[in-house]
Amino acid sequence: MNANPMQFDILVIGAGPAGLSAAQVAAQSGARVGLVDDNILPGGQIWRQGPAHPPKGPARELLDALARQPNLTRLSGTRVVQPLAGKRLQVEDAEQGHVLGYDRLILATGARERFLPYPGWTLPGVTGAGGLQALIKGGTPVAGQRIVLAGSGPLLWASAKTAQEQGAQIVAIVEQASHRSVARFARSLVFTPAKLVQAIRLRLDLRKTPYWRDAQVVAANGDDRLRSVTVQRPGGSIDLCCDRLACAYGLLPNIELAAALGCASAPYADTTAIQVDAWQLTSQPDVYAAGECTGVGGMELSALEGRIAAHAALEQRDAAQRLFAERERYRNFSRRLHAAFALSPSLRALPKDDTIFCRCEDVPHGQLAAHDSWRMAKLHTRCGMGPCQGRICGGAAAFCFGWQPMNTRPPLSPTRIGTLADLADTDAA
Repeated sequence: MNANPMQFDILVIGAGPAGLSAAQVAAQSGARVGLVDDNILPGGQIWRQGPAHPPKGPARELLDALARQPNLTRLSGTRVVQPLAGKRLQVEDAEQGHVLGYDRLILATGARERFLPYPGWTLPGVTGAGGLQALIKGGTPVAGQRIVLAGSGPLLWASAKTAQEQGAQIVAIVEQASHRSVARFARSLVFTPAKLVQAIRLRLDLRKTPYWRDAQVVAANGDDRLRSVTVQRPGGSIDLCCDRLACAYGLLPNIELAAALGCASAPYADTTAIQVDAWQLTSQPDVYAAGECTGVGGMELSALEGRIAAHAALEQRDAAQRLFAERERYRNFSRRLHAAFALSPSLRALPKDDTIFCRCEDVPHGQLAAHDSWRMAKLHTRCGMGPCQGRICGGAAAFCFGWQPMNTRPPLSPTRIGTLADLADTDAA
């Protein structure tokens, strides 16, 4: 590992809409900018690229603009291992570890899917809705496959459209929110015309797809793989034959790096996000945060927050303030979204005692239910101690039991022993 850190005026972590927007503003100012992302190609989940999915529209324009900036250094396929003293981060790519130094840091670490357990949810063929999108864009063939989308929120529609475009048959979209909540949210889209246009296009593209509200997938059925799903509707239950099930139960902000840096968090909707002020500044000096790590609100809000964070980090407060009103408009959209698609408490009752809850350590729901906190569950069952470090079961436990998972300790992701040893050798020298 290089003992001399690469030094940046502004270092951006995450290359989704928030991170890319922040990097563009910072690079245009002439600052030395570093952009770190754990994916090989930029775009995050919303603008994820793949062999048959090149960037287009706003994503293409933003990436082309960044490619023209000689003062921007992109570090793709690179994960943050841990924060170090003196405004430094240890990172690792496929070949070696590095140390990055910064004057100001912008966290745009995004969000991840929330998974909830129910009988059969670990069968091959069951994924998250965002996971299905990622698989398809990465080249997984779905032509001719029967797919059910279930859970809550607009991600169901976006994933269904991606699958349909690749030749899949969308059997049904199963929405747990009520007819009234969905209708009220649909009417509110007049306040965000861009979102209204998106919704109309999706509905037209999927107009032949059954859309069931007040409905839940209560079981995934199969032997060596998924064969069907059981859907509970107001009039009773029905079994749907399918090849894939993709579920969306909302997104959880990625706050692990922020927590390791000492940044405060705050409640957001039904989860926890990085706490920021009007300038996207966290509780730590010179550390800003933008996008869905500060609260899930969609692509437009993420991009605005990224631009505001960069302007503020550059001390361009007038430019940042000119974006406040538009940011508030999309924050209001986010509040309406979360209110309309809030998860039903009945989802907590789906897992049975023998339903696997922690996939990494094969811990069933019944063993966890015998404990009264995340800490005790970890001590007695090893729940949350596998490779994902509680990123999957921790979010489920927070929803099902009301537990608050403990902070992830460095290293923040699976890391080679050599990377950690090289840092120890450097410090010792």
